[in-house]
Amino acid sequence: MEYEVYLDKLFLLNFIMNLLCLELADLAFFRCASCRRLLLGAALGAAFYLVPFLVPGKAWCKMLGGFFLSAGGMVFAAFRVRSIRAFWNVTARLLLCSFLLGGFLLSGIRLFPGLRRLFTSLAGLIAVSVLLFWEVRRMVRKREEKGSLCRVELSGGGSKVEVTALVDTGNSLVEPISGKPVCLLDRAAYQRFLGGKAPEGFRAIPYHSVGKRNGLLAGYLIPGMRIEMDGAARHCANVYVGVSEGISQDGGGYEMILNPMVLKEEST
Repeated sequence: MEYEVYLDKLFLLNFIMNLLCLELADLAFFRCASCRRLLLGAALGAAFYLVPFLVPGKAWCKMLGGFFLSAGGMVFAAFRVRSIRAFWNVTARLLLCSFLLGGFLLSGIRLFPGLRRLFTSLAGLIAVSVLLFWEVRRMVRKREEKGSLCRVELSGGGSKVEVTALVDTGNSLVEPISGKPVCLLDRAAYQRFLGGKAPEGFRAIPYHSVGKRNGLLAGYLIPGMRIEMDGAARHCANVYVGVSEGISQDGGGYEMILNPMVLKEEST
């Protein structure tokens, strides 16, 4: 028995499915991949998926090789992984999103067998993806409301310092001239970063807090900031920080409070 396989249609279908899964995985990873990288990862994954149809060999070997090439190509192209731990964390989330997407489709087909054609059509895939986006976004927002800890490396002027940071949705500070989001940094950590040098790029950051209606924070521009959470890394440039007293004394084990809007800016 012979089958006809249309590689162009197979590539397009896998490209769409890969892009949906990468978008979901990226959402769970605080948006650390750019749109261009997500498109590149989806295209590479779809291209590698066609390998078993183009090369000779045993079917199981080709399918296994195509799977690893596809998954690896998608992860390395879309996310800037630099360690084995980061690779496995991203891959696990990507596979989970794939199983969720496939599970939604199979559940719909079994519950509504008369709508099999709809669930396997492009319109059906889009409808399922919208439902998944809604559910994953709800889970991510719930996690953000609780606050998530991450590692942050500040760099610039030949200095580097690592701190533990809290992603806090209650931090909505912005620099008044540029409108860029402002993160809060403990004064002791900022002094370690300066290393005895004089600070540059001073900004006055207005703020409101409980017990103090209006106030001003001393703000400074940090040339480079690397944020790592669950093994995935995001690089930001020219981030404003407001230097504050007592952040490390709150008992939360962190020296910095990240403004969540920093995670939504374009990664460098």
